[in-house]
Amino acid sequence: MQIGVFNGVNLDVLGDRDPEIYGGISYNELETRIYAWAAELGCSARCSQTNHEGEIIDSLHEARAWANGVVINPGAWTHYSYAIHDALELFDVPVVEVHLSDISGREDWRKRSVIEAVVTHRVIGEGPAGYRRALALLTDTE
Repeated sequence: MQIGVFNGVNLDVLGDRDPEIYGGISYNELETRIYAWAAELGCSARCSQTNHEGEIIDSLHEARAWANGVVINPGAWTHYSYAIHDALELFDVPVVEVHLSDISGREDWRKRSVIEAVVTHRVIGEGPAGYRRALALLTDTE
């Protein structure tokens, strides 16, 4: 099973960005954990991160040819990118939305997810371990 893990805007600065909200690990450390969790759960992961909305959309389009499941943390795009919503809507495999912080308990504008309607599961507020849970949901090992 091949899982695409897509991370959006500002996730490349994890570790530098408000550790009390996002945790103290770097993006590279997060990717290393994701690869280890995937191996533990009997699947493989392809991780990517971008700060360019068109790039994540292109990557999602390409993943339709190879991904058996998708994990996505769009960052702030969660709250307004209907373009990402539309790209996710094309998948016929399960999609899990992940957020390190509990967006439902943050600023009003962060409480809304425009992709919520097109994902299979949501994992919010579990920190980096939320990615492991997302992988487990996709591999039916949770």
